[in-house]
Amino acid sequence: MKTIKLRAGKERSLLRRHPWIFESAIERGGGDSGETVRVEGSENQFLGWAAFSTSSKIRARVWSFDETQRIDAAFFSATIAKAIQAKTRFLIPSDGMRLIHGESDGLPGLIVDRYGDTLVAQFTSAGVERWKNPIADALLAHTGLSKLFERSDASSRALEGLTEVKGWLRGEGATDLVLQENGWQLALDIAQGHKTGFYLDQRDSRKNSQTMRSV
Repeated sequence: MKTIKLRAGKERSLLRRHPWIFESAIERGGGDSGETVRVEGSENQFLGWAAFSTSSKIRARVWSFDETQRIDAAFFSATIAKAIQAKTRFLIPSDGMRLIHGESDGLPGLIVDRYGDTLVAQFTSAGVERWKNPIADALLAHTGLSKLFERSDASSRALEGLTEVKGWLRGEGATDLVLQENGWQLALDIAQGHKTGFYLDQRDSRKNSQTMRSV
């Protein structure tokens, strides 16, 4: 297992559970693109397990602050299951939902939205790119779906030394979908729409707009 050692005083953000490690904070050490590295402080104390980037100014993104944690396919399956369970316990008037939201769900660089029977994912960091196949398998296993479209065409991938990718990662089908929301039917194209195809975070704004027009 490769190790990166931080400069004195640079461990403070990790002790507050902030998952980013910038290039300037590292005294020595490294790894291959997306490789899991052990992060240690200036006094050799364990701080976390992180995915290393050879290109980004954010040189490492922490997967776990638990020294006993193994970063493997089982880790991603469990983390994805926890994130999906947390989201789906909320009853919302739509079959569109953000299931994975990067660092807030312990999966730096991964965005996953669900549109009906189709998942759309963005892999924007070297770490999730390296674990793409186990992540895709876990997403389908924990949602019971069979279709996953990849929208890793964000310009930020270049900062990680990654090329843009767009297309079916699992399954296949039409990219023109119809989303059910607040009694509406909304058309979207997951291959060409903004980000993963739609602005799910504007659900309340659309509902308020509908209410105002009906008054």
